[in-house]
Amino acid sequence: MQLCQTIADIRRQVADWKASGERVALVPTMGNLHDGHLALVAQARQQADRVVVSVFVNPLQFNEIDDFDAYPRTEAEDQKKLEAAAVDALFLPALDEIYPGGQSRASKVLVPGLGDILEGEWRPGHFTGVATVVNKLFNMVLPDLAMFGEKDFQQLVLIQRMVADLNIPLRIVPVATSRESDGLAMSSRNSRLTSDQRRLAPALYQCLVHVREQLEQGSREFATLESEAMERLKQEGFLPEYVAIRRITDLEKPEPSDRKLVILTAARLGSTRLIDNLQF
Repeated sequence: MQLCQTIADIRRQVADWKASGERVALVPTMGNLHDGHLALVAQARQQADRVVVSVFVNPLQFNEIDDFDAYPRTEAEDQKKLEAAAVDALFLPALDEIYPGGQSRASKVLVPGLGDILEGEWRPGHFTGVATVVNKLFNMVLPDLAMFGEKDFQQLVLIQRMVADLNIPLRIVPVATSRESDGLAMSSRNSRLTSDQRRLAPALYQCLVHVREQLEQGSREFATLESEAMERLKQEGFLPEYVAIRRITDLEKPEPSDRKLVILTAARLGSTRLIDNLQF
């Protein structure tokens, strides 16, 4: 596995592969890798000749400095996992490589509408940080395709919109959410849960399953289903921020005739914020 720490290094390596006619996939991450990340790598391995994984904890997408500081950094362990997964290159840039003029002076990418709702409402500016750094990574690595997990469903839809709007010549590949055996969506944040909170955490997924069952039975009282799910989460010990039923394509509020829906939620257990979603 090649270790590239500068833009020049990763561009040179990718250019060499492309000169040989090889397709390159990018898996953008913030490190602290788990099996969900490795599922993205496995999917990339199937669809491309070469796989690049980037690891960069992006300060621009954090609303709270404490959350940024607390984000787990496990660089040595991450490298071992990526080597075992047969990744071809690890792009591990420093902060000033991504934001050479500083974050405050960096040009930013804004995705109107999608960046302001749900996660964007609870975490103002978050998706501007996400869209900016992902766009920069695309320009740095120049991959043919990029893999994004469906766990961060709003992020996935937003990146798809950004790529279409800005005519970026690559394909976004969605990868299904990886879950623990009890249904909890895999996330780096799960490591922050206490043992008691970890036992409670799968109730978030179970709540989504319950809402989906109601939709499958024909209910289209979306607001009622959302409020009932919020109350259920409170009773389970969560502090829910939202439960929202939206159209899959654009995350707009659905009409009763809409059939492709997604149920999204964010809730806190103690100091840990969890998100999840389930498609219908």
